[in-house]
Amino acid sequence: MKGAEQQAITYLRSTAAIRDRCGQLFALAEADRLAHFRLDLSQLDAVAKYVLEVMRSNYPNLQVPFHSRWRHFEAGGIPRSERLDAKLKGLDPVEKARAKFDLAITSVLLDAGAGADWQFSEAETGLVLGRSEGLAIASFELFLQGGFSSDPLHPFQADALGLQNLTEAAFTQAFQVTAQNPLVGVAGRLGLMQQLGRAIAQQPKLFGQVPRLGNLVDYLMHQAVDHQLKAHDVFAAVLEGLSEIWAGRVAIAGLNLGDVWIYKALPDQGIGSQLVPFHKLSQWLTYSLLEPLQELGLQIIDLDELTGLSEYRNGGLCLDLGLLQPKHKAVTDQAHSPDSAVIIEWRSLTVILLDRIAQAIRAQLHLDATQLPLAKVLEGGTWAAGRKIAAELRAGGVPPIQIISDGTVF
Repeated sequence: MKGAEQQAITYLRSTAAIRDRCGQLFALAEADRLAHFRLDLSQLDAVAKYVLEVMRSNYPNLQVPFHSRWRHFEAGGIPRSERLDAKLKGLDPVEKARAKFDLAITSVLLDAGAGADWQFSEAETGLVLGRSEGLAIASFELFLQGGFSSDPLHPFQADALGLQNLTEAAFTQAFQVTAQNPLVGVAGRLGLMQQLGRAIAQQPKLFGQVPRLGNLVDYLMHQAVDHQLKAHDVFAAVLEGLSEIWAGRVAIAGLNLGDVWIYKALPDQGIGSQLVPFHKLSQWLTYSLLEPLQELGLQIIDLDELTGLSEYRNGGLCLDLGLLQPKHKAVTDQAHSPDSAVIIEWRSLTVILLDRIAQAIRAQLHLDATQLPLAKVLEGGTWAAGRKIAAELRAGGVPPIQIISDGTVF
C-alpha cells in the first residue's frame, strides 16, 4: 500500500474526517449550492427548545444516560439488563464485560431499519415491539438462547464459529419473520453476522486466538492509561476490527471503508477527496460499548470527539422542524439508496446540525460539553424528538424520506 493510500484510509476512519467532510457540504448548503436541500438556521433555537422539552419529559432531572443500545434493552420499562446480569452471575467482572460486548455488538449490527411492518412479540411480557426496540429484544433473546455461540457449555458469547454457523432458518425464527411479518434486509443481516464471524477470525490482535467478539474488552483494557480510555480509541478498534464485514462498499487499496460514500460535487484533490464518511453503525456501536467498560472502572474521556449519528430519526428531526428544506418534490416523493446524493446531503447536514443543536441546548441550560456531552443530547434528546415529531406528522411515524435499505446502513 502506498503512503498516500494509507494516509487517506487513516483519515477517513477518523471522526475528524466525518465532521470535516460533512462540514464541506454544510458550507455548500450555507451558500445554497446543494442540489437537494436548503438550510434555515433561523429555526435552530426553536428546534433546540423542542428537543429540550422532549429531554425534560424523558429525564426530568436531566440525568440523561448515554445514547446506546442498552436503552433499547429496557423497552417498555422492563429491566432486561437485570435478567442478563442474573444469567452472568458468578462470572468475573472481565468475563461479564466480554459477554456484554458479545451482546451489544451483535445487537447493534442487527439494528438497521426494520421497516414499518415488522414487529416482535415478546413471550415473557406480552409486549409487541417494532423498529429498534423490537430488533433489540429479538437479538437479546437470540443471544440468551446461545444463538451466536458454538459452545453449548458457554451460550452467552458470540464467537467466530457461532456467528458463521447462524442459519437463515434460525434467524427468521428468532426474529419471527413471516410473509405477514416481513423484516427489511433479512439476507443482508444474516450475511453480516456470518461475515462478522469470518472477519474476527482474521483479527487475533483484537479478538483473541480463540476468536470472540467479547475479547475486544481485553484489547481495549490495554489501551487505557491510568484507567482512562479515549472514546475515539474504542471507535478506532471497532473500525479496524469490523471493516471487512461491509460488503460492496468503497475501497482504497482493496481495504473496505464501510459507511463511506462518493459525493462528486466535492472537488477532486486526490485519493479519497470526494468521499464522505459517516460510520453510523460503528459509532452507534462505540457508544454502546462504553457502559460495559465503565463498569470495569475505566473512565471514558474525550467523548465529544464522536459525532452525532446520521440516521433517519436525527435527520428526520432536522427536516420535520424546518432546519432542512427539500428543494424539490422527488426528495420526499421517491425512495433513495444510501449512495444517492440526496441521502449523502441529508446525512452530512444532519451531523453538523446535531452539533449545533447540542450547542444551543447547552446555551439554554448554561452547561458545557463536559456536563452535557453529545451522547446525552442524542439520547435525551434528538433521537427521541425525531421519533416524536415523525409520529405527529405521519401515520406509523415513518421518516420523511424513504430509504432503500439492505439492512446494513440504517
